[in-house]
Amino acid sequence: MRSSSFGFPSLTSSLVSSSFHRSAPAAALIAATLVAAAAYAPPASAQVPPPAVTARSWVLVDATSNQVLASGNADERVEPASLTKLMTAYLVFEALQTKKISMDQVVMPSLAVRRVKNDESRMFIEAEKPVTVHDLVYGMIVQSGNDAAIALAELVGGSEAHFVEMMNTEAQRLGMKGTHYADVNGMPSPGHYTTAGDLAILSAHLIRDYPEYYSIFSVKEFTYNKIKQPNRNRLLWLDPTVDGLKTGHTQAAGYCLIASAKRSLPGVPDASRRLVSVVMGEEKEHERVQDSMKMLNYGYSAYDTVRLFKANQAVQTPRVYKGVADKVQVGVKSDQYITVPRGMGDKIKPQFALTEPLVAPIANGQQLGTVQIVADGKTLTQFPVVALQAVPQAGIGGRIWDSLLLMFGKKK
Repeated sequence: MRSSSFGFPSLTSSLVSSSFHRSAPAAALIAATLVAAAAYAPPASAQVPPPAVTARSWVLVDATSNQVLASGNADERVEPASLTKLMTAYLVFEALQTKKISMDQVVMPSLAVRRVKNDESRMFIEAEKPVTVHDLVYGMIVQSGNDAAIALAELVGGSEAHFVEMMNTEAQRLGMKGTHYADVNGMPSPGHYTTAGDLAILSAHLIRDYPEYYSIFSVKEFTYNKIKQPNRNRLLWLDPTVDGLKTGHTQAAGYCLIASAKRSLPGVPDASRRLVSVVMGEEKEHERVQDSMKMLNYGYSAYDTVRLFKANQAVQTPRVYKGVADKVQVGVKSDQYITVPRGMGDKIKPQFALTEPLVAPIANGQQLGTVQIVADGKTLTQFPVVALQAVPQAGIGGRIWDSLLLMFGKKK
């Protein structure tokens, strides 16, 4: 099931940044769509500044803690080129997840796919020749097939034009306020644009909302019609922790790359840490590869991600009045992380502020207070804590007794 504003439903602020701090729209945008129910104030910058890159605009996001670590010109309007297909894929994944279409479904591409016969990026499907959705999805993602994108758009949207409307509606829903689509595959057009910050939002949603399909982005090659083509993301061969996402290139857009890597979280054997880098407008193909590697390695070396609480871990057991139980377990429903400059993790401390008194009935998942995460006297983040179990109301006798306790202030 896709999230409403980013698996992190309503991220509300900015985070760590580089010399180009994401104050203003981009910070609020990525923040507002990246994290659920958390409000992050910018921690101190890392002691090591981000590496110099030649990209026209870029952003580095920790998708585990939902924080922007560094960025440059991330709100600048740019052409997305084939990165457009990430939104096409997002809507196709939704249609697959909701059973509107299926991977083994056979599609008869229309004559529209002939438009791309001279394109460099195509999977070589033929008009009115049957092909499965599975092959189209792999052809669009692995081979970056413009023809595959058209066929999938017509299948899901009924027509390319309607599918483009769906893309723009979805972009607004996700908070991609600097984005507008004019086609399904990224051909240059005055009405076709995005930002590095918006692409970070979309990438994070793809990874979080559709994990069952995300692995397709790590496939290194795909063969259709006896034509084998490699994935254009060279980082898949250079860094074993990289498992996506997508390249793009036109003369106007330059060379672009969204790279995502997942590495183990030191000291936490059951958890990992995912970073996403977006580089736009590189002059040479090898520059997008080098800059992406630099940004990912920087994020992993200059910052630490700390798991604050595990999902369903009881962090407090406060008194409950007028309930069938006199205590309730309080915690969070999903793992909570924060990313801080390296070496700062040991200084982090939680401070709880619970609603008092707690009176039954209490529903499972009901917010019962907040926790602030502080370091060196500064609040780094705060988020709700909830009941991890339901506490139904007690019978009449128990309610009367607890009412007397509350009335006379005996809250033991």
